[in-house]
Amino acid sequence: MPQADPHAPLRDDVRLLGTLLGETLKRQGGEALYLTVEQVRGLSKAARAGDPAAGRALGESLRALGAEDSLPVARAFSHFLALANIAEQHHRVRRRRDYQRDPAGRPQRGSLEEAIPRLLSAGVEPATLARAVRDLRIELVLTAHPTEVNRRTLLQKHNHIADLLSLLDHPDLTPRERQGLHESLYREITGLWRTDEVRRQKPTPVEEARAGLLVFEQTLWDAVPRTMRALDEVLLHKTGEPLPLDAAPIRFGSWMGGDRDGNPNVTPDVTRRVCLLARWMAADLYAREVDALRAELSLADCDEALREAVGDAAEPYRALLREVKLRLERTRDRADALMKGEPPPDGPHYEHPDELREPLMLCWRSLHATRAEAIAHGRLLDLLRRLACFGLTLTRLDVRQESDRHTEALDAVTRHLGLGSYAEWTEDERQAFLVRELEGRRPLVPRDLPCSDAVRDVLDTFRVIAEQPPESLGAYVISMARQPSDVLAVELLQREAGVRRPLRVVPLFETLDDLQRAGDSVRQLLAVPWYRQRVHGAVEIMIGYSDSAKDAGLLTAAWALYQAQEAMAAACAEAGVHLTLFHGRGGSVGRGGGPTHAGILSQPPGTVRGALRITEQGEVIQAKYGLMGVALRNLELFVTATLESSLAPPEPPPPEWRAVMDRMAASAVDAYRGVVRGDPRFVPYFRATTPEQELGALKIGSRPARRRAGGGVETLRAIPWVFAWTQTRLMLPSWLGVGEALAQALAGPDRETLLHMARAWPFFRTTLELVEMVLAKAEPDIARQYEELLAPPEHASLGEELRARFQTTQRAVLEALGQEQLLENNPVLRRSISVRNPYVDPLNLIQAHLLSQVRESGDERLFDPLMVTINGIAAGMRNTG
Repeated sequence: MPQADPHAPLRDDVRLLGTLLGETLKRQGGEALYLTVEQVRGLSKAARAGDPAAGRALGESLRALGAEDSLPVARAFSHFLALANIAEQHHRVRRRRDYQRDPAGRPQRGSLEEAIPRLLSAGVEPATLARAVRDLRIELVLTAHPTEVNRRTLLQKHNHIADLLSLLDHPDLTPRERQGLHESLYREITGLWRTDEVRRQKPTPVEEARAGLLVFEQTLWDAVPRTMRALDEVLLHKTGEPLPLDAAPIRFGSWMGGDRDGNPNVTPDVTRRVCLLARWMAADLYAREVDALRAELSLADCDEALREAVGDAAEPYRALLREVKLRLERTRDRADALMKGEPPPDGPHYEHPDELREPLMLCWRSLHATRAEAIAHGRLLDLLRRLACFGLTLTRLDVRQESDRHTEALDAVTRHLGLGSYAEWTEDERQAFLVRELEGRRPLVPRDLPCSDAVRDVLDTFRVIAEQPPESLGAYVISMARQPSDVLAVELLQREAGVRRPLRVVPLFETLDDLQRAGDSVRQLLAVPWYRQRVHGAVEIMIGYSDSAKDAGLLTAAWALYQAQEAMAAACAEAGVHLTLFHGRGGSVGRGGGPTHAGILSQPPGTVRGALRITEQGEVIQAKYGLMGVALRNLELFVTATLESSLAPPEPPPPEWRAVMDRMAASAVDAYRGVVRGDPRFVPYFRATTPEQELGALKIGSRPARRRAGGGVETLRAIPWVFAWTQTRLMLPSWLGVGEALAQALAGPDRETLLHMARAWPFFRTTLELVEMVLAKAEPDIARQYEELLAPPEHASLGEELRARFQTTQRAVLEALGQEQLLENNPVLRRSISVRNPYVDPLNLIQAHLLSQVRESGDERLFDPLMVTINGIAAGMRNTG
């Protein structure tokens, strides 16, 4: 019988972990530390409850802490927030299992059991649904960015704690077993406390890639076949058609080791090594799996085809798989040797997935022929599903570079050959030159071209691309793409490097101006006959959420992204070309983050059509795929949301809704840019009141915080831009400009239309709900305390204005949503935030004081406690960057 309060177990877990952390503090830090932490916690809770005296006492007690004393206090609060996150993640798994355990209950929203029957009841034909599932092509592209502040060692310990919480859920535990699990939790928490959580060196791109690939071994290796089993079962039951063996609705890409846009640490050699690393890990995982399969397949009977392959072996399956395992080990050892620059071992190895599929299918057919289907549908089926998804590389690596770098390379070539300056040519002249060269046969780029290091890096990157097996690489993404010549330039550079199977070239539109011209840009590109022939009826375009929001503000960027997708889809439809959109989303709302299911369902109708690529970045990878149950849920949501958006898209917005959005977008961008670009106080205020300057010095990512040295906000990457504001909890990039636009519309003739839009338009309601979530997490009074400590007095007026804008935004969002309070319809999240706030607040106050001391003294000893506060606040805020 279900509990009256399904969230009581979460509170029990948080209480247990908090108690064990307190015991750890007493044992490891001493009674004095424990009492200090308890005093701070009590004052923080009282201040949150509205006691101004407690707030003053809290500030005074934290201000009195020296650097040495502030470190353990910050660590205590940081660890509590991390433990609360673990409990919440585990509770998500628990709730999913609660739904699945109750056959009489309503299925969980967005689950396969809920979505597929709903689509059928809405009129989708079973055959249409089965075909749509077979044709699904969802690719999750993992990226490394400097917002995953936790060390890998800590993340592994966090996963161990989640496993122990899972064991505690077993209803048949004896008292001794339960006590043993509590002791194990205490040991893990003690281990956390005794582990240094501060990175001492910046990770290299190869180290980032290695850490990113661990999620495959950790969860995805098993989550993918389990998801496919569930999909196959529901599909067969509801449509009568099974999921084909070679179907791969979900695949994985990566930017780790391929994204060189503004990161000089990603060299051609790094890209080569990361490709080998992925092949090494894939071969190692397959070898382990084949070894386990050999142990199972002790059968003596087989069909004639298998007998012919292995001769008179007593155990034919084992004989066949012995050779498969040896070849996989040789494949792994070959990749290892090449990574080390050593000669690879002799002997046959696997180059293509079909080579591995062949013996596995031989086993599959033989088991079916000998009435051993039940065995075939166990580990062997899972292995075939993995092969369809992961190939021999686990993930395909994208390469990304800025368009200006390609222009610079071609300019060096044309100048050397006496053809003039490519960089100075018009767009028509560039296109004519590029198409002429692409249609011709002559080699263009001399091998010994005299050039700068930057140009050499570009040319060498294309040579590395040419050396890789085609399966290792995915797309070539062009940042700051603006015109057809940007795409044609990459096509020519690929040909000149001898790339046998050219990567698909994906322009990335990311500023407001580029998004507004995206439809025309795609139409012009498709008008080039050579290009139309090259793409074979399918193109991929990437849209950037991060830089567009940083450029124009969240509301204006969201509407520009929506319209750009519509315009590009229309241009492709006119040309009879299938469009796949690649969504460059970050973890935070200010960078396009938010709930997966709602985000996909709010896309413009006709823009998904069974194909979707999307980035999964930084801390989001661990949050969404670090635990098996959470990974299963997220993979399921991608499948169901993509199906629903493809088969039952929302109605297009009527003209009057568009007109309101146009007016609000214009108002929002004026308000946003008026502050960020137009107010001379803003950049000094931003740099003074946030840890933006210090983030660049912290060793939390291989990529520099800025695209280039100096400059204002425009040179700062979108990630630290959002991350810095999240640390001070003003969360400015996710709401600035929204309030003015909404308030203006609500006060005028657009009011009723806007209220109807908020109820009936998934895109607009999702946007409002994301802003609502940010507003609920934000704390302008905390930001005020940073300002009082760190900003020159002459900038205090700007802080007051920003807080006034925040209040305007909050009132307008509530009015548009028809609510009295934030998160009125999401009590679970509202409670989660209220539980966290008393633990995040002290970290903010400690951080503000540390920033003041660091800037005054330059004492590097203060960086450890500062880093701990950054970890803790990031843990408390969750979607940080």
